[in-house]
Amino acid sequence: MRVLLYYCYTPIADPAAFAEAHHRLCVGLDLRGRIIVAEEGLNGTVSGTADACDAYIAAVHADPRFAHCEFKSADVPAHTFAKLHVRVKREIVHAGLPALKPWERTAPYVEPHEFQQLKDIDDVVLLDVRSTYEHTVGRFKNALTLPIENFRELPDHAAELAALREQTRGKRLITYCTGGVKCEKASAWLLEQGFENVYQLHGGIIKYGLETGGEDFEGKCYVFDNRLAVEVNHVNPTVVGRCSVCNAPSDRLINCANPSCNAHIIECEACGESLEGACSETCRTAPGKRPYDGTGFYPKHTQDYQPALALTRYR
Repeated sequence: MRVLLYYCYTPIADPAAFAEAHHRLCVGLDLRGRIIVAEEGLNGTVSGTADACDAYIAAVHADPRFAHCEFKSADVPAHTFAKLHVRVKREIVHAGLPALKPWERTAPYVEPHEFQQLKDIDDVVLLDVRSTYEHTVGRFKNALTLPIENFRELPDHAAELAALREQTRGKRLITYCTGGVKCEKASAWLLEQGFENVYQLHGGIIKYGLETGGEDFEGKCYVFDNRLAVEVNHVNPTVVGRCSVCNAPSDRLINCANPSCNAHIIECEACGESLEGACSETCRTAPGKRPYDGTGFYPKHTQDYQPALALTRYR
């Protein structure tokens, strides 16, 4: 099996019609995952057999609008999603900046091997544009991070970023994220805010790991599928995450066993056992707490899953 991570900013005149056809394509290939379609493009992560993934890539590339779409691929033992979701939204990554058009103006790319050489130079500043729960479990050494719980909060930090703009004048600012989709908009917005010498890591952390071995990426990379976090550094790996309960070094992500909380946290194995998968004593004793099997992963019931039924929602 394989998992594919991809995005493409390009105008789509009728997102609903495209989503319906795209859903049919994915159902026919028995792909599962999350795909977002908007007037500004396509963004997704899907899993399937190697043959199905190859066929999907070929079908996407056959559309001239997506001929340049880049796919990051990784081998996995099984589907990394329980279901297939193809949704129409205002943006392919929710930034609250639908007027930006990255295909018209965004920051130049820095390729992974070039980034590997640049990241430690004095006149280079690295900016992680991901959310706190992502960079808490892993980030590049010496990178600046933002106190945001969702990417859509980025514009709310205009004042802080204005201060950063003054601090980085005369320096090169390189943004990075998981796979690149956030950086396309973040770097375009930074340029709009008056930043100079802005660049973006092409393909994000995932591409960097695939092409360079992930040197100096500390911790694990959060991903938006059932794997939760993946190793990208095979050169000098470290653990930077901390257990939310005892503060011991850990990169073990779980969901709180209390379904009414369901907090996504870092929790070491010892605290996971003592709290039975909960994030606190209050959640451990909460009515309806889910049984803890040592993983902290609670898949939804999929026995009656019928992906074709969702096709009726596009019209």
